Amino acid sequence: MAEPIRMLHFADLHVGMENYGKIDPLTGTSSRVRDFLDRLDELIEYALEHEADLAVFAGDAFKSRDPNPTQQREFAQRIKRLADAMPTLLLVGNHDMPGMPTKASSMDIFQALDVPGVLVGRTPGGQVVETRKGKVYLAWMPYPMRNRLLSGEDHRGKSIEELEVALRQKVESILGDLAKDASRHDMPRVLVGHQSVAKAKYGSERTVMLGDDVAVQVSAIADPDWDYVALGHIHRHQSVHGDRYPPVVYSGSLERIDFAEEKQAKGFCWVKLARQGTTWEFVPVAARPFHTVKINVRKRKDPTQAVLAAVKEAPVEDAVVRVIVQLRSDQQVALREREIENALSQAASVSIVREVEIDARVRLKDLAAEELTPLELVEQYFQARDETAERIQALKVKAEELLRDPG
Repeated sequence: MAEPIRMLHFADLHVGMENYGKIDPLTGTSSRVRDFLDRLDELIEYALEHEADLAVFAGDAFKSRDPNPTQQREFAQRIKRLADAMPTLLLVGNHDMPGMPTKASSMDIFQALDVPGVLVGRTPGGQVVETRKGKVYLAWMPYPMRNRLLSGEDHRGKSIEELEVALRQKVESILGDLAKDASRHDMPRVLVGHQSVAKAKYGSERTVMLGDDVAVQVSAIADPDWDYVALGHIHRHQSVHGDRYPPVVYSGSLERIDFAEEKQAKGFCWVKLARQGTTWEFVPVAARPFHTVKINVRKRKDPTQAVLAAVKEAPVEDAVVRVIVQLRSDQQVALREREIENALSQAASVSIVREVEIDARVRLKDLAAEELTPLELVEQYFQARDETAERIQALKVKAEELLRDPG
């Protein structure tokens, strides 16, 4: 039996994300940009050390469609390291793709310069790729932009729902054609795509997504003619085809975007390709940890001291830390944020979120307003103001008169 072809599958790098970062005075770049580049370096070192034969990047190199020159340079330097050692596919994702079809994508420079070892998947296609372990049929499906796939007069005037159905049908038709082409080649076959698949679990990409998003059915992409389907676009690593063949896998992103991804493992997929016998594993990377400390101080005398005690044992070193403090409105002045930030000096970044209890809820003692009569609401209100029982009774009598005769 031929030795399997070792393939690296990664996606959703998003170079340019700067949230929770600090500017490095030596380089002028955000510490968070460095985090994303460090993860790419980690991946490349793994690929070189384990002698990968093929690398596929399933889209979204940058945060935006117009990355700055520094970001482009840093990404290009690293991709060249990969391409010098193995054939490398760069698929165009929605963050890489310009809004107008005539404009160049952020990946097109590799194609324009004909960089050795680099393939750019800007439009659907496929070809045989020669690796040091043998041939692979490699096909790709970039992010399905509606204005590219449904530009004909036939779709003019259609509703959004009709356009979504038409786009899904178009994508599934293209996927079917790619699988048909793959079936003609007696070798391992890989499909690389940047899109949503129905029933996949989303992460924070919902907040950074660009363009319209239409999910295809798993059955449309898990064609038995493939030996591995490498997906990007969804940041949560997952296999959407279970243990069935072929594997249909989102590698997930290499670095956390925000706290929606706090609990998610980050990494890439290491694939051993063989016709009808592919195996794969997820390889985690040392992504920047995110950690939330949540504390309710509404019954505490000194909210600051309560928070300091809570963060004392938290794993905050080099982490992006979020402190959520639940407090009463009258406690806000007593919450000394500078002291809390100083206590978290070992963290990479600190944000303090105040969840202030609404006064009305305090007055109602957690009772729903709709469950109380107008007079009961009046009574609760004046009790919260510490009025005497005699005065409350007198006020209730006056309120009852007003309710009977509001004029």
